[in-house]
Amino acid sequence: MRVALLTNFILPYRVPLVAELRRRCVEFEIFLSGTPDTGLASVPVGRELPVTVQRNLRLRSTQKHPHHFTDVQTIHFPYDTLPQLYRFRPDVIISGEMGLRTIQAAFYRRIFSEARLVIWATLSEVTEQARGITRLLVRRALLRKADAVIVNGNSGARYVERHGAPRERVFRAPQTTDVADFLALPGVRAEPTRRRILYSGRLVELKGIMPFLLHLVEWANSHPEQQVDFSIAGDGPLRGTLAAYPIPRNLSLHLLGDVPYERLPEVYSRRGILAFPTLADEWGMVVVEAMASGLPILGSVYSQSVEALVVDGQTGWTFRPDQTENVKSAIDRALLTPTEELDRMGIAARLRVCEMTPAVMADQIVSAIKYAIANRS
Repeated sequence: MRVALLTNFILPYRVPLVAELRRRCVEFEIFLSGTPDTGLASVPVGRELPVTVQRNLRLRSTQKHPHHFTDVQTIHFPYDTLPQLYRFRPDVIISGEMGLRTIQAAFYRRIFSEARLVIWATLSEVTEQARGITRLLVRRALLRKADAVIVNGNSGARYVERHGAPRERVFRAPQTTDVADFLALPGVRAEPTRRRILYSGRLVELKGIMPFLLHLVEWANSHPEQQVDFSIAGDGPLRGTLAAYPIPRNLSLHLLGDVPYERLPEVYSRRGILAFPTLADEWGMVVVEAMASGLPILGSVYSQSVEALVVDGQTGWTFRPDQTENVKSAIDRALLTPTEELDRMGIAARLRVCEMTPAVMADQIVSAIKYAIANRS
């Protein structure tokens, strides 16, 4: 198979999966149209993966989400997709998102009837709330034209099926990374490490980090005899607000800043619980990394990875971040759980994700490709 992957950028954690996918193709080329909003450059994959950088226009989009945060996105408009595809002549096009690049890919498929189109829809029902009618109409048209659709999990599947993708064409390939370094960490942690809470990610409204800190401060104030340790790995516009927020003496707050990806296992090894209070997330890779590291998850159900992987009371504690009492109850249960039970939950979390390897997920993507080749829509 000659496979073209159209996407905005390749983040470090996605390189192992894309490399596995390349090994399964006769020819494989990645067409990139942008760099991440986080400021991270696309991974330098010149010798590892074949990359073509597309010409594109960028538009800043700001939208108010129903979960009370401002969703700021950079929308990429790669305008040379058709000539690039004509040069490469792929058998199968895997196109991320459902915008201009996928419209051009669908047009290419219409011209060259032997080509197939697979849409990689990395979204969830929560992230897509309140999208405009124009975007919905475009998506419905594209989903009906696609020969297969790849989603992260059940929420993504429900969304694309509701908007026109036949169920038999929908394939689940949850996002993952090379979990070996995380699995190599000790599964059992001694006190006080086991009770230390970690957040890892961007410091933006969407991630719900500021409301979570407020709830944690309230819990510490109501439990003055308990020491609470909270570390935040990452950077963003909320860093100053977090650093300046008044906290009680029994709460230690550590702002670790940006941590290089290869150092993340070390960070996980020194903590015992991952907090992921996101208000809307298409997946949440940190949940996979933390569970592989043996950390139970104190997580928002508005993350698709939490919905898919975390069982309340078994591998973590789930909550709705927009329901105050729900968040307070989850924090209370997590911080008052006996150490032996925390260790048991950490081991269960690791077992839940130990087989989520890049090779397994690449096989899931290949299944979608094979279906698309055999069953043109």
